[in-house]
Amino acid sequence: MDAAVLTEPGTPTFDSFDEPAAGPGQVVVDVRVAGVNPVDVAIAAGAFVTKPPFPSVAGREGVGTVEDRRVYFNGCVAPFGSMAQRTLVPADSLFDVPEGLDDGLAVALGIAGLAAWLPLQWRARLQPGETVLVLGASGVLGTIAVQAAKVLGAGRVVAAARDAESLRRLTDLGADATVELTGDESTAALGERIRDAAGGGVDVTIDPVWGQPALAAMAAARMGMRHVQIGHSAAPAAEVVAGGFREAMVDLLGYTTRHVPQDVVARGWAELTGHATDGRIAVEVERAPLADVAAVWQRQTSFAHRKLVLEP
Repeated sequence: MDAAVLTEPGTPTFDSFDEPAAGPGQVVVDVRVAGVNPVDVAIAAGAFVTKPPFPSVAGREGVGTVEDRRVYFNGCVAPFGSMAQRTLVPADSLFDVPEGLDDGLAVALGIAGLAAWLPLQWRARLQPGETVLVLGASGVLGTIAVQAAKVLGAGRVVAAARDAESLRRLTDLGADATVELTGDESTAALGERIRDAAGGGVDVTIDPVWGQPALAAMAAARMGMRHVQIGHSAAPAAEVVAGGFREAMVDLLGYTTRHVPQDVVARGWAELTGHATDGRIAVEVERAPLADVAAVWQRQTSFAHRKLVLEP
């Protein structure tokens, strides 16, 4: 079958790979679209907890069919991956895709979508009327987080990112205010701009970037702000000053979907896809044929503002 094959750490190549055969508790999925994510790049490079065998097929998530059932899957049985005509997954790991929901949007709501929805709803326990700050808001995860915050009842949503054009687009998706992260000002100055945009302070921060933007967000905290840390695209370390952090009684909450109980993930998927099916959450999706995997891979490594998907 056609597949995106890894023979060494780095970028997969379009090649042929053995067909999967289901063992006990497994099913073969006919892949309709496969998502391309930062985590795929990290895994392929050997820079993640999970190390790929060689040779293997790249990719974790996708939408496909099992007999008459259209399903979303995340996590394949090695050496198979999502970026192929067919893949092998545990039978109990499939989520049904609602009728009327586009394949590409369904994939966007998987790894990225759940990492936006669950930190707000389950980890931070967002309350109606609270103010939410989304750092890195121009990415797929951030774009979904802005909309999810509104769906969950946030009174004010602030989108912060480096790309000015993306920030203008986010105002059409529900952001009440935006903050451009220029990288040329002090943490205190950025914190003041965030506080002003938030109308006095932030109750919940969704943070896939860390580094200086995270410190500025904490400087703009309302009392008891929950800062949910889900990634470090800006920097792997940040020097948190004890006094300000303590005075605002900030809760710093780590988050990764793989440690969330499966019933919580399943409920989150059903809720998130339900809102998307009803038109309350949208994501720009860019499709490419599987044969173009090397070019699409490079797009992802340079940061994509749209959800990139491959079609076998």
